[in-house]
Amino acid sequence: MSGPEGHPVIIKPSGWRFTAPSNVSLVQAARQAAIRLPSSCRNGTCRACLCRLESGEVTYPASRPGLSPDERDEGWILPCVAHAVTPVVIVVPHARPLEKPARPSDVLTGARR
Repeated sequence: MSGPEGHPVIIKPSGWRFTAPSNVSLVQAARQAAIRLPSSCRNGTCRACLCRLESGEVTYPASRPGLSPDERDEGWILPCVAHAVTPVVIVVPHARPLEKPARPSDVLTGARR
């Protein structure tokens, strides 16, 4: 079920889940949930993020850059620019948890007494 806060997203094969607001790309929403989806250019031209949409619907803020009509028909999407319109299931075998950056208080920069 979708709500004003966003649409549920399931990543296969990991089974990880997150919520994607409709005004945020899937890559950005995943990052906010501490999940790294493969990406590089974040504008839909390099195709590093290319993955399959197993179910659901996405939209693009502009035309669908980087996808041929055949790829669209086969269910491929570019999550760096795709926005969820409904609950979606995407297949991203190379999704990884994001490493949490060290907090400034955790970084030692000199001798402590």
